[in-house]
Amino acid sequence: MAALSKSIPHSCYEIGHTWSSSCTTSTLQVTAGALEVSFKIYAPLYLIAAILRRRKKDYYKKRLLPEILQSTSFLTANGGLYIAFFCILRKLLGRFYSWSAGFGAALPASYIAILIERKSRRGLLTIYMANLATETIFRMAVTRGLVKPMKHGEVRFSLCLGCKDGLNGFAFSALKCKHGPRHRCCKHYQDNCISYCVKGFIRMFSVGYLIQCCLKVPSAFRQAFTKPSRLLWLLYNKENFQLGAFLGSFVSIYKGTSCLLRWMRNLDDELHALIAGFLAGTSMFFYKSTSISMYLFSKLVETMYFKGIEAGRFPYFPHADTVIYAISTAICFQAAVMEVQNLRPSYWKFLLRLTKGRFALMNRKVLDVFGTEASKHFGDFTPKLDPRYVLCPIDMDVQLG
Repeated sequence: MAALSKSIPHSCYEIGHTWSSSCTTSTLQVTAGALEVSFKIYAPLYLIAAILRRRKKDYYKKRLLPEILQSTSFLTANGGLYIAFFCILRKLLGRFYSWSAGFGAALPASYIAILIERKSRRGLLTIYMANLATETIFRMAVTRGLVKPMKHGEVRFSLCLGCKDGLNGFAFSALKCKHGPRHRCCKHYQDNCISYCVKGFIRMFSVGYLIQCCLKVPSAFRQAFTKPSRLLWLLYNKENFQLGAFLGSFVSIYKGTSCLLRWMRNLDDELHALIAGFLAGTSMFFYKSTSISMYLFSKLVETMYFKGIEAGRFPYFPHADTVIYAISTAICFQAAVMEVQNLRPSYWKFLLRLTKGRFALMNRKVLDVFGTEASKHFGDFTPKLDPRYVLCPIDMDVQLG
C-alpha cells in the first residue's frame, strides 16, 4: 500500500496534455480526434455487418445510422472523458499518484462510456477487455518476478477448451454436416464420424488461411507495383498455414475425440467435452497465441460462474458487465501510462490511433520515479513545455511525496 501513497507535485499539463496548457482545450481536442476515428471505425464495420446479415431496407433507413452514432459516442466518450478525469483528479488530489494518472482517471470514464453503448454489445466488449486486462496483469507479474512464464503456456491453457458452452461460440457455429453411418449419440446427423472430422479440418483450415490472407491484403497491395513478389508472399506466407493448421486440427481433434469416446463408452457425456478440449488444445503448437488462450480461459471462467449461478452457489450481479468493463479498461490504461511494455502492442496502437498520437506525448520521464520504467519505449522524448505553466522545473530531481 505504501507504493500507492507515493506522489509527485506536477500539474496535469506537465504530465498529461503536454501539447496544450489548457485542460478544456486538451479535452476538446482529444474528444474531436476520438470522434473522427471512432466514426471511421464503426461506419464501415456496421455497414459490412448489415450486408453480410442481409438486412432489409428498413434497417438501413431507421437503425443503421443511430447504431453507428451510438457506438461512435461510446468510444469517443471513453477517450474524451479519460483526459477530463485525468485533470479533475489532479485538481481534487493536488498531486499525481502512481494509480491516478491511469487507473483512477480511466475507471469513471470507462464506466460512463460503456453505459452509452448498446446493451447487446456490452457483453462482447467486456469479454475482450477482461481478456486484455488479464493478459496485462500477467505480464506485469512476470516483469516484477512474481510469476515465471511457462514454456508453451498457451498450450497448457488447453483445458479451458473443454468448456462445452465456450466451444460453441468459438468455431463450430460455422460448421454443418451428410448421410452415413454414425454412433447413435452423435449429433452430426448428416455425416459419418470420419467424414465429419475430415470436413471439419478442411473447412476450418480454409477459414484460418483466408483470415490471414485478408489481414495481409492491404500491405501486400501497397507494395504490389514495386515488388510483385509480394503477391506470392501473400499466398504462401507461413502464418497463413499456421493459423489454418491450428483451427483445422483443433476442430478435427475435438470432434474425433468426442466421437471416439461415444463409440467407446456408448453414451454422450459432458466429460467427453473436457477430454476432447484438453487434447484439442495441443493444436496450439501450430499457432501459439496468448490472445486466443486467454480468451478461451476467460470463457471457461465465465461459463463456470454462470453454471454456479444456476446451481445457486454464486450470486448474480445485474450490472456486472459494466463494472468489469470499467475495471478492465482502467487496468489497461494504467499500463498504457505507467508501463506500456506490458500492454498488448495492438491495443497500444489502437490507443495512439484513437488519440491521434497524443497518448505518446505524456511526460513519462517524470513518471519513471514510480519504478515502472514508464519511459522505457519512448527514447529521449521530453515535451516542450511553456515555463509560465510549469510548477516543477523539468531538470529538477523529483522527490516522491
